[in-house]
Amino acid sequence: MRLWATLSVSRLLAVLAFALPSGGANAQQTIDPSVFEIPAGQVVPTILTVDIEQLFIQSQFGQRVGQSYTQGREELATENGRIAQALREDELALAEQRSEMDIAVFREEAVAFDEKAQAIRRAQDAKERELEERLSLGRDQFLSATRPILGELMVERGAFAILDRRSVLLSLGSIDITEDAIARIDAAIGDGLQMEIEADQPTTDGIPEN
Repeated sequence: MRLWATLSVSRLLAVLAFALPSGGANAQQTIDPSVFEIPAGQVVPTILTVDIEQLFIQSQFGQRVGQSYTQGREELATENGRIAQALREDELALAEQRSEMDIAVFREEAVAFDEKAQAIRRAQDAKERELEERLSLGRDQFLSATRPILGELMVERGAFAILDRRSVLLSLGSIDITEDAIARIDAAIGDGLQMEIEADQPTTDGIPEN
């Protein structure tokens, strides 16, 4: 008679086998064939472009958030490995006791083991969701913090709008300000950690406590 919890454990072990991030964020930038270059000074652009993804990945703020996410994924994968091994050992121990146990007692033990496995699965799923939410929140905070900085660049360049370069079919290389924006953002907010510390400080009547 097969152990009742075997299928549930197999599903759990599959869920616990998380893949680590591919590291694509650090891949070398390739030349964009949709970008055209012209001699400087011939065009006064009224529209600028910026690569939002590159802006996040290459900025100090984005690198801090990305490193924290990657570390969290690695720690979760290690934890899942330990849990999976422990569940295998528990399952084998229960199977070995099968012949010596009353059928009713064995069924109770099998049900308890299945419930334990499902509870662990829910807990680990929740941890993964929390990691993804933290990454999403970090991106939102980055965009919120950098919007005024991008606005300053737009005004300085005499432009009317800034578009995400990835949504532009063709463009002149001279209108892209991604590199300049990264330098300006790093100089203004660094890795953004101080902003989070200040945001977490308790307040009294809306005024942060010193």
